[in-house]
Amino acid sequence: MTSSSMAFQSEASSSSSSSSSSLSSSTHLWNHDVFLSFRGEDVRYGFISHLHQGLNQRGIKTYIDSINLERGEEISPVLCKAIEESIISIIVLSKNYAESRWCLDELLKILDCKETIALPIFYHVDPSEVRHQKGIFGESFDKLGDKLKDNAKMLKWKVALKRVADLSGFTLAKCRKESEFILEIIQWVDLKMVNQTPLSVAKYPIGIESRIQDIYQHLSIGNKDIISIVGIFGTGGIGKTTISKDIYNRISSQFEGSCFLEEVRETSKQLGGLMKLQNTLLYDILGTSLDVHDKNRGINVIRDRLHSKRILLILDDVDELVQLENLVGDRDWFGSGSRIIITTRDQHLLEVFEVDLKYEVMILDDNEALQLFSLHAFKEKEPLKDFMDISKQVTKYAQGLPLALTVLGSDLKSQSIKHWKSAMDKYKNIPHSDIQKVLLVSYAGLHDADKEIFLDIAFFFKGESLENVTKIFDSCGFYPNHGIERLKDKCLITIEGQNKRVGMHDLLQAMGREIVRQESPKKPSKRSRLWNHEDIHKVLQDSTGLNKIEGILLHLPEGDEVISLHSEAFRNMKSLRVFINRTAHFSCAPNYLSNKLRVLDWNNYPSPYLPPNFQGKNLIILRMQHSLIKELGNRFKPKNLTIMKFENCEFLEKIPDLSSLLNLKELAVQFCTRLVEVHDSVGSLENLSTLDFFHCSKLRILPRSLNLRSLCYLGLQDCTSIRYLPEIDCKMESLIQLNLRDTAIEELPLSIGNLIRLESLYLRGCKNLMHLPIACIRLQHLRWLEIGGNFPNLVKKMRDDGLGNFPNLVKSMRDDGLSLMAFESTKMEAEMSLREERLHELASPTTSSNGSTGLQLLNLQNCFQSETNFFPISSLFTMLNSSSSLRHLHLSYPHIVCLLTSIKDIMSLESLSLCYYCKLEEIPELPPNIREIDVRGCETLEIFREVLKILELNGSHIRSLRRIHLNSCYKMHENIWNDKVQNPLLWKGLYEYDATLFPENQSPKWLTFFHNFLKDNGIVKEPDNYVRPRGEEEWVIDIEGPHNLEEINGILLYIIIYFKDASVDGTIDHTNAKITNKRSDHVCLIEGVQLVNKGSYRRGNSTGYAIWVGYSNLQSFKLPVLENLRVQFDLRCKGMVRFYKSCRAKVVYKNESKSPLFL
Repeated sequence: MTSSSMAFQSEASSSSSSSSSSLSSSTHLWNHDVFLSFRGEDVRYGFISHLHQGLNQRGIKTYIDSINLERGEEISPVLCKAIEESIISIIVLSKNYAESRWCLDELLKILDCKETIALPIFYHVDPSEVRHQKGIFGESFDKLGDKLKDNAKMLKWKVALKRVADLSGFTLAKCRKESEFILEIIQWVDLKMVNQTPLSVAKYPIGIESRIQDIYQHLSIGNKDIISIVGIFGTGGIGKTTISKDIYNRISSQFEGSCFLEEVRETSKQLGGLMKLQNTLLYDILGTSLDVHDKNRGINVIRDRLHSKRILLILDDVDELVQLENLVGDRDWFGSGSRIIITTRDQHLLEVFEVDLKYEVMILDDNEALQLFSLHAFKEKEPLKDFMDISKQVTKYAQGLPLALTVLGSDLKSQSIKHWKSAMDKYKNIPHSDIQKVLLVSYAGLHDADKEIFLDIAFFFKGESLENVTKIFDSCGFYPNHGIERLKDKCLITIEGQNKRVGMHDLLQAMGREIVRQESPKKPSKRSRLWNHEDIHKVLQDSTGLNKIEGILLHLPEGDEVISLHSEAFRNMKSLRVFINRTAHFSCAPNYLSNKLRVLDWNNYPSPYLPPNFQGKNLIILRMQHSLIKELGNRFKPKNLTIMKFENCEFLEKIPDLSSLLNLKELAVQFCTRLVEVHDSVGSLENLSTLDFFHCSKLRILPRSLNLRSLCYLGLQDCTSIRYLPEIDCKMESLIQLNLRDTAIEELPLSIGNLIRLESLYLRGCKNLMHLPIACIRLQHLRWLEIGGNFPNLVKKMRDDGLGNFPNLVKSMRDDGLSLMAFESTKMEAEMSLREERLHELASPTTSSNGSTGLQLLNLQNCFQSETNFFPISSLFTMLNSSSSLRHLHLSYPHIVCLLTSIKDIMSLESLSLCYYCKLEEIPELPPNIREIDVRGCETLEIFREVLKILELNGSHIRSLRRIHLNSCYKMHENIWNDKVQNPLLWKGLYEYDATLFPENQSPKWLTFFHNFLKDNGIVKEPDNYVRPRGEEEWVIDIEGPHNLEEINGILLYIIIYFKDASVDGTIDHTNAKITNKRSDHVCLIEGVQLVNKGSYRRGNSTGYAIWVGYSNLQSFKLPVLENLRVQFDLRCKGMVRFYKSCRAKVVYKNESKSPLFL
């Protein structure tokens, strides 16, 4: 070993640290930089004295034992503590070191410390002599052995001496000056201390712990056979650097070398920046300056010098592939067990570099955000009471972005509420410069076309469908297929939900608007886009709009006056691509609109006609709501139009010839009550996917035929003048839904069989429908046929035509592959009795040859029959045997007293509904796979065997049972709540009850008992003060852990709400809760039930209390141990209610004795 060798953490400590499955949340507390271990008689007054002095002169805190001087048999607790609290232990191995039991015990302690760096100094002894206890060093060790005669102890020391000799260190040769040798040691310690000094992390690192733990789990530090690269990405200011610094502080000591390369993006832009980064990397890891002057040579040096070292390398804020190619290159540049972490705003960069794991840093949740902001603004975890509301407004504005919360908290600190309100008004229009500066970095790196896309989304298209914006940007020449992906990769936008809507963080949106405002801060007419209603009002009213303006989004506050618009206000806006008016009213319509418009979305358009010059040849989207538009005009030929929507345009009478609109995909005309005719050309638009004429009550004339191969949805609901459906001239393979509810349709065409992919046919309320063609039966993919409403003739007619035999209909459909069939409530008791049409006259559903039926849902609700002529329920249950595929059974017969016991044989049954009007008294044993039972309204129900088993704690054989609905089952409630407030039904989350409001003198006994229990336990108590909420209220309960999921049944939640003067229009409308856990992104949502609603009801006002109960078994978190559970209750109010609340949460253990009553 030579003096240039580098010391590193001992193998024992490294192995121990890396095997841990979790990461310590705090750095080690060091009280000393260096601990000196030496044999006093050899070196105290020479070498050690000079080394100690040199270290102190460099400001390195050094511990030296100058008190005990090796007195006693064992090292003192003070020395043990000093070793544990020292970053580096320097072990001076001199010729008589091994003769001292004291020194050897110090060595054992040093090597046992997991986080201490051990540096051996071989002072006039050879490392091999120490390793094998030979020569003069071995003689001194043998002397101790002869004296001690403790073989076990001697063996421990031998192992320790071998280990320390194997560590890299410094060897003093006989011909070397001690002063130079000491200087080299001090320089090494100096460098090591710099590298060991923790990186500065955020002052208040709120919300990063769970994120750090997630990343740490994927780093697999204990696996030394792999080289792993992890990428951390997210928008600017989200906390990527903070997280990576904290990880570095916690794990860097577990590697042979480490380097945190900060600001890679900025440094690489400088002259020779990549070489500077290469030199920093080599110096931090090797401890030697190699002074690389060529980046290509630097690549080879990094690979050659580090290929056998296990290192930790973090590259922060990378934005180009060339940076990674020059600093990381390939995995084989580094030794086995190395870990590389890359932080970036560009997700695509990580994909190109083929990292092993990508981790996206998400925004803080509401509670974390409020806490971080409060710490900066008040130095407290919660805002001051008077500042609570406005603090929530600030955190809502910041949208969980740590940078914004930190900047705003510091900026508003020690200011008045008045100042806060003024500042927030300003920030909403002009973002804080410190936030803007950070967010601008990602935008600045975009190509010009990508910048245009970003600004358009920020101004106009946040929340719009990806498909629509892609078409718009494509028509503008912005290359959206590439540009949108780049924005997504750089975390500037998101694509959300199944409908693929374009999303953007509010502060990024504000940044985009500020970029445009800076184009001309004083003159809005010289900006490319306008969104501020005051600026737009001025530009339009003064007719000062210029060619520079490309887009306008106008949303006037409620109550603003009508804009006095000059007819030539748009004349000079030749480049206008987007005009969206949400709420404004104009005095007149414009005489000119630019033919460059891609989007014309004009609510309250003030004229029957579009401007005479406007052809709309570039138009992609046309939307008119609550407008005076009557017709589009002959010159209007928007060949690129994709969406045309008219809503509440009461003067629109006709949809004209649209044959030139070959790209039209959506035509929606809704609540246009004067619309009479749709041109024949609409029936031949090959790309049309949606055709909807909802509530066009005078619409009579449709296209004579439909040849719409791309149509997915055809809606004519509430078109009460429609009598006939057009002929279907082709195989329409895309149509899935046909909605004819509440039309005057008299018959369906035979050509309906061309709807070969139809899944849903809605015919409810078609009172004039006399015939259902046989072609309907042959629709192989039909999953839902709704024939609800008043059908006085349909059933008889279907039977006369050979279709009235429901069972044949079911069989025919089943044989063609039908898997779901539902007969909705027909409500035809009066009509059917007059015509002697009885359900019992329909033959029982037959089964296929193997005894099974393909029926999955059978809905026979509200089919009223006499008890003797009732549909043969025994035949039904016989048919639905163990081989049946029936999953959902809905029965509602007023004369059923008890179900047949054979119901237990329907093995596939998952839900059973027997609600309302029933005289049901008993429910027998149910099939083992049932999940939900609904017996609401069964007031006479008294015996429910599964409930009794659960209450008696005997257990139910139904393991899948999730919910029992018992609304208005008063006799059942008497049994359930008789003396069992700690109710197993609630523990298991099965109990569902929505109580009505009982007058105080008419409360049932079970409710009174429950009330008394709550009152005795101090839960129900009239409050002194009430509050008046409006809208939504939130409350939070934090539950300390940990909770082992195997030991608990779940969590039971209560809200007790006391109310006064709650009118019918001012009531508590909806309550729910959500549970979150720091170790998971999953959110457990609980709708819960209103269990008790007790009070007096007089003249429209009620006074009393309500109790809401919710339950979750918490299994959805899929974690063995739950820590830091947080319950957030949400309550929504209609109108104004005076109320007071009390929330409770109870963890229910399987061993109930461990559970507190409430938390």
